[in-house]
Amino acid sequence: MYDPLRAKVKVVFYSAIAFLFGLAITSGLGWTSKSYAMPLIEETAQISPEAVQPALDLSQAFTNLADAVTPAVVRIEARRPVTAANQEVPDAFRRFFDAPEGQNQPPSQGQIAGGSGFVVSADGYILTNNHVVEGADEIKVYFPDRRYFDAEIIGTDPFTDVALIKVNAGESLPALAFGNSDNVKVGEWILAIGNPGFGNSAALDFTVTAGIISARGRPLQLLQNELRSDPRFGDQASRWAIEDFLQTDAVINPGNSGGPMVSLNGQVVGINSAIASTTGAYQGYGFAIPINLARRVMEDLVEYGYVKRPRIGVEIITATAEDAEVYGLPSVSGILVQAVDPEGPASGSLEPEDVIVALDGKSVGYVAELQAQIAQRRPGDRVSLTVYRDGGPIDVSIQLDEAPINSSPASVSERTIHSEERLGINVEEIDQELAAELRFPEAGGVVLTQVTRGSPAQRRGVGQYVGNKLIRVNAADIATPEDVRDALDVVEGGEIVSLHFENRDGTGRVVNVRMPN
Repeated sequence: MYDPLRAKVKVVFYSAIAFLFGLAITSGLGWTSKSYAMPLIEETAQISPEAVQPALDLSQAFTNLADAVTPAVVRIEARRPVTAANQEVPDAFRRFFDAPEGQNQPPSQGQIAGGSGFVVSADGYILTNNHVVEGADEIKVYFPDRRYFDAEIIGTDPFTDVALIKVNAGESLPALAFGNSDNVKVGEWILAIGNPGFGNSAALDFTVTAGIISARGRPLQLLQNELRSDPRFGDQASRWAIEDFLQTDAVINPGNSGGPMVSLNGQVVGINSAIASTTGAYQGYGFAIPINLARRVMEDLVEYGYVKRPRIGVEIITATAEDAEVYGLPSVSGILVQAVDPEGPASGSLEPEDVIVALDGKSVGYVAELQAQIAQRRPGDRVSLTVYRDGGPIDVSIQLDEAPINSSPASVSERTIHSEERLGINVEEIDQELAAELRFPEAGGVVLTQVTRGSPAQRRGVGQYVGNKLIRVNAADIATPEDVRDALDVVEGGEIVSLHFENRDGTGRVVNVRMPN
């Protein structure tokens, strides 16, 4: 007779026997003993938190600062019209872009460049470098929360490398506070923040680097050299460049241009601008535009659309040790007047061989420092200069006037941008010559000849299909370049375009790209 209770007892008994037997086997194999093949990992702190508390406090300060500042740091993508001949073009297509001598140049294509910027007011004003947006006919601004907006240029100033743009976000934006760059000291900790990520890639978005102020008042002559080589300006205009950079050992690379340099209390003290390098990459020297100068430029750009540059009306050089000895200076510091403009503000007040040593009671030691301090004033302001003349100091009062160099900023071009250009593609009809070059069995149809760097198409990988036929755009069959334009013209910004390609073997591929606004 079947006894359920006895059956359960047997099951428990035999299960216990099996468990003990298995444990004995695993013990014999060494499975239950400590493995000496695996290193012992020590997780106990080697140094007490108290012993490194100052460093931990600084680290926490950096973290807090980065959290507070990065929401207002943006990525800027600026589209500039450039000739396609200046871009990388496969050899098979170069005949479309290299015009013979004496013939018209090829049609312009959009090239995307970029940098960083930061919001300075809740209503959407953004400071950046002039070289980030100069010449752009379309600007997009990307925020940390992945939103992006079209921006307009309010004004640019190539003489300080400062530009102001604006977005209309329809809501209040996080903005950064300004500090006083005149009070920044050598050795002071700063953070350099930028947004060098490009396109849809977030690989380098919102980088934060730390360093100290290494030096003040660096006259690099970068702006002077660029202005001198620009046919719009030349030698005469280049002398109006204001270069009084803050130097830092915080890592600054090209994509960080236009981002903020902030003090440990979260205030902007500079705009990341340049590096000194023999390779184009960071080698230990970074430079920023002092925020006091940038703020003065920004105020004029908002009010007038350009900068009203004040001037004294003199030609000057930085005094040397020999000058200090000749003119009886108390130290090797000051600015030697070489010539005075007879029509300028200083006429009758300053003389050649005067040495300027102070402005409104504050010492000035070199040309760039004086230029930067004057640039923070306005035309019509009266300043007091302390100069050494005949071996002793005297004070002279000068009313500044406006330098004759100002002009309206470059405005966004109104030229028509066709839909295929917005998407970032260029196509050509396949004639007999091109069919032979690309080894297509016959002429006819349309081939993708180029993808613009930084464009929506390039970011979606369309460049790998250069040399393939474009056979369909969305539901429209393609036989001519006009078919491509017609198919894309009906696509609204934000909608997705399906590009269907076919290689010479007949293999098809499709890439979905979002049309930019």
